[in-house]
Amino acid sequence: MENVWTAFGLTLFAGLSTGIGSLIAFFAPRTNHRFLALATGFSAGVMLYISFVEMFPEANQVLIEYYGETMGQWLNVAGFFGGILLIGAIDLLIPSSENPHERPSESGRLALRDDAYGDKGGGAAARPSSSKLLRTGMFTALAVTIHNFPEGLATFVAALHDPSMGLAIAVAIALHNIPEGISVAVPIYYATGNRRCALLYSFASGLAEPVGAAAAYVIMRLFLSEGQEFPAPFMAFTFSIVAGIMVYISLDELIPASHSYGEGHESIIGLIAGMAVMAITLIVM
Repeated sequence: MENVWTAFGLTLFAGLSTGIGSLIAFFAPRTNHRFLALATGFSAGVMLYISFVEMFPEANQVLIEYYGETMGQWLNVAGFFGGILLIGAIDLLIPSSENPHERPSESGRLALRDDAYGDKGGGAAARPSSSKLLRTGMFTALAVTIHNFPEGLATFVAALHDPSMGLAIAVAIALHNIPEGISVAVPIYYATGNRRCALLYSFASGLAEPVGAAAAYVIMRLFLSEGQEFPAPFMAFTFSIVAGIMVYISLDELIPASHSYGEGHESIIGLIAGMAVMAITLIVM
């Protein structure tokens, strides 16, 4: 339990990175599409590698040790696909037009155009109405908030077990939260003309991650006495669930988004780079 505050800090860092996206949208001279492609591909590489090479095998080993080979493997597989079903069910509850896990939304594409920073792309007449933009921004903020909750749980649980692993996941999630922050802030700013309001909503949508971490901690504490460590089988099964969540996010959101932002091989370069960095990190640390 000595890593609790480190885990909360990493989760908070990952969540508040949505605000970095809004700052980029408002103050950068133009959006760097190649950076977004590389960053989202890198995040996917980190998550996929750590899920399949570190978390899933480790959970499998612990569960087999406690429950035997057959039952342990079944529990590990059940947790993995249970995590996929959990995040998949969340996706189904959100309209696809506002769902950041489906494809870059109209607000996201608006944010990535040069005229999102000025009036260079055809003037006000070319933009959607203020009411439509406000609705888009609000629904996108809600979608990002809902999706950030299980991501906060993933970061917290990983950091609680191993701070170096938690750091890697936090950085990966932070990188993919940046374009989500853009998609929240820009339409709200264009609808209201209030930069502070847009920044507030963008930052607030990321707070679901530390809230998810807090909820996980409270639930875990209910089953433990003061000073007692989390049981190894419980942590292992949680790892299985988290691995499933991260694989789903990587395949359903990050890789398609990386292809959308990139124009060449940025996506696969970022993916391989993320895997390589994670591999080296695990060996060194």
